[in-house]
Amino acid sequence: MRPSARVRPIAVLLACGTVLLAAACGGPGGSDASGNKGDEPKIELTIATFNEFGYEDLYREYEAQHPNIKIVERRAPTVDAHIKNLETNLASGSGMADIEAMEVSWIYKYLAKADQFVDLRDYGANDLKDRWLDWKVAGATTQDGKVLGYGTDIGPEAICYRRDLFAKAGLPTDRAQVAKLFADWPSYFATGRTFKQKVPGSAWYDSAVLTWEAMRNQLIQAYYSNQDRFLGAENPLLKRTWNQVVEGSEDGLSARLPAWSDPWNQAFRTDKFATIACPGWLLGVIQDNAGTYGKGKWDVADVFPGGGGNWGGSYLTVPKQSQQPAEAARLAAWLTAPEQQVKVFKKVGSFPSTLDAYSDPQVKSQVNAYFNSAPVGQIFINRARNVILKQHKGPRDGEINQVFSAALARVDEGKQAPDAAWKQALDLADKAANTRKSG
Repeated sequence: MRPSARVRPIAVLLACGTVLLAAACGGPGGSDASGNKGDEPKIELTIATFNEFGYEDLYREYEAQHPNIKIVERRAPTVDAHIKNLETNLASGSGMADIEAMEVSWIYKYLAKADQFVDLRDYGANDLKDRWLDWKVAGATTQDGKVLGYGTDIGPEAICYRRDLFAKAGLPTDRAQVAKLFADWPSYFATGRTFKQKVPGSAWYDSAVLTWEAMRNQLIQAYYSNQDRFLGAENPLLKRTWNQVVEGSEDGLSARLPAWSDPWNQAFRTDKFATIACPGWLLGVIQDNAGTYGKGKWDVADVFPGGGGNWGGSYLTVPKQSQQPAEAARLAAWLTAPEQQVKVFKKVGSFPSTLDAYSDPQVKSQVNAYFNSAPVGQIFINRARNVILKQHKGPRDGEINQVFSAALARVDEGKQAPDAAWKQALDLADKAANTRKSG
């Protein structure tokens, strides 16, 4: 996920309701006003996160409800820094936090190392699974049924588009009519070619790589079989998707902008491109980059080619290194409960993954004035319900995808011929898939 985008009701377990804290409950014996003995040692729970999860206020709220708990957050400035710490501590057998956050695009690597993480079914996960969208639960569940993580946020995708550029091309601008243009990817590309004929000075989308990411995630199989075997050239669906994106670049549909680069950021303040695959958290990115120039020009259609897509979101896991797995699991469950997800959504915009949160007016009634007062709450609820997680991702899925994305970027930027880039990507991906298989 890019800037991390991340809650369900769980009955609050009072201190007197747990065996661990029975001795600390009220009555004679020198308890202080909070019900905690003056000399009762606090349980310190560490949680390792990255970017912005929006949990600070929640930590204080949980501590107030559980006077014997002290929460310490270790926040890495980037996803890469977080992964580096996690890998180092996992390999050494010590140093991991009681709760480790994992981003959706690389949790699959750790599903293959399930023996090093707590199976949350041992702490009530089966009783909580109906909180979340089923595909969110599936993303942290091993093939033999172990539940390694509780879902935080998600990144359901819609299509963001430029109303003014659509009008210039003679295309409909009303979001309901725009949605009818993009039932599937062929219609999305076909509309793009029509647009390009009418507005040759603007591209249809920002980059081939981000379009590839959206399309690849929808495939029944991409890089791996269900048995964790790298498929490569054996998968015709992968090559067909590659060809569609490459043909888009050849027809000038891509603005050829590397995502998150300065030119990409600056392009939102120009007429460089007309559409972008748009998870909920990207709305803030567009608004920040486009500023006053883009207000009223950008809109959001309640559609995603091919049905649904997700880009972003995380999980909270409990490593077996934790000395307090029961307390850690309880905290992870509370942080990811619907009530807490709504609070995080209100604070930092991370879109909830829990079903009950979608009934909350703060979520379902949200309107974004910058995007022509689009009912973005309901739009992204609809998009979330349309996601179907059907693709198995193997342990090195993220590394392999980086290989193919880099190859596609070279093609998009005119630095390598498509056939040569495809062959190179297959070779490098095969090496990545077969390196340190047990590692």
